Amino acid sequence: MPESLPLHPATVLDLPRPFASRYGVPTIRGVEAGIFTRRFFTHCLDCAFCHDWCCQFGVDVDLVHHQRILEHAAGIEARTGIPRDQWFDPDPDPDPEMPGGGSRRARVADGACVFLDRRGRGCHIHAYAAARGIDYHDLKSIIDCLYPLTFAEGVLYAAEEVDDGDLVCLDQGPTLYRGLREEVRYYFGDECVAALDAVEAAVLTGVPASATRSAAP
Repeated sequence: MPESLPLHPATVLDLPRPFASRYGVPTIRGVEAGIFTRRFFTHCLDCAFCHDWCCQFGVDVDLVHHQRILEHAAGIEARTGIPRDQWFDPDPDPDPEMPGGGSRRARVADGACVFLDRRGRGCHIHAYAAARGIDYHDLKSIIDCLYPLTFAEGVLYAAEEVDDGDLVCLDQGPTLYRGLREEVRYYFGDECVAALDAVEAAVLTGVPASATRSAAP
């Protein structure tokens, strides 16, 4: 950063135009500056210290991927040993920014997400997809794949656990953006990544005040 005061991490910068995800929603119009400077380990299964910390909470599964998971329920059920009727909270949470118009929350059982591999590491859904040659994006929620980035009200920003300092693997590895740049590309496309690259360069060299919009959600 230049000698002038650095941007506050919650500063939101406008993108040159809105970028809709491959599902039509969400659409991002701005980005939190902090995703270009905050760091996290990134390579989840290569660490030996987090003990799948992120998986203790469950996850919001958008309704597009909820339906796809159910289409593979027999195979996933065989992996988890947990009946499919115990996987999700009973009622969907409407949300126009979520693919399919809402989400279902994956439940927590015995202190971890029902889809956590308790005999090994990582996510049963991810492992199931890999074992069958399925792109994991076809089964895992957009929220899951982008974490610890997230979105709301048209802004791409750091998840709450980053701002709170609770994320176990903070402050090492690449930046949030660089660690998840290819996931962002998958969902929002090459033009969006090019626009974010330009904002990243501006953040790292000093951003004109006119580029600042508001605080992140």
